[in-house]
Amino acid sequence: MKFTWMKWSVLPVAVLMAGSVAMAQDQSSSGSQQPAPAPAATPAATPTPAPAEKPKPTIAQRKENQQDRIAQGVKSGQLTAGETANLETKEAAINGETKADRAANGGKLTGAEKKQINGQQNQVSKQIYKDKHNANTQHYGNNKVDQRRENQQDRIAQGVKSGQLTAGETAKLENQQKGINQQVAADRKANGGTLTASEKKQVNKEQNGASKNIYHKKHNAKTQPQAQPKP
Repeated sequence: MKFTWMKWSVLPVAVLMAGSVAMAQDQSSSGSQQPAPAPAATPAATPTPAPAEKPKPTIAQRKENQQDRIAQGVKSGQLTAGETANLETKEAAINGETKADRAANGGKLTGAEKKQINGQQNQVSKQIYKDKHNANTQHYGNNKVDQRRENQQDRIAQGVKSGQLTAGETAKLENQQKGINQQVAADRKANGGTLTASEKKQVNKEQNGASKNIYHKKHNAKTQPQAQPKP
């Protein structure tokens, strides 16, 4: 009888424990089945704006750029007086054509005229590059005659750079220097590489005349208009 009572008294405890285990398993199982939280939405990447297209230079800006390149070539000796005279003659012709076209169209250029002038400047640009990179260079020695010639070229280059000298004026001045340079080369060749006293005197006189021309053309009313940047 005693054994029977213990048997039936233990049974409810076992049932209770089994129920507790089952409930714990249900809670664990139900917790594992809960859906995972959705990941936070990634913001859409902002598209990188395309770089703005560089505006094409105006006719005036293109002309000024060509003059700056010529001035640098004169200053460095990459352009001889003859090469510079030839380039500036072409620039003067383009400037004259541009002026005439504008006068005929109320101060403006048509699309066709702009295209034509730009094509001509392309040709001059190629010629500037070719002349600055060929074997012809303007070399001057340490003697007084060559120093005088180099000084004249520096003054011309400064006038081109500043706009004090127009392309036409520069062409004339460089043609004058070209003539003096040719005379000096011929005299030196005839005298074993030197100049006689009378030849030096003659060259100096011619450079005095060229110097006056440079001064006059740099201080007259004619100027090479400088390009104004677009607002």
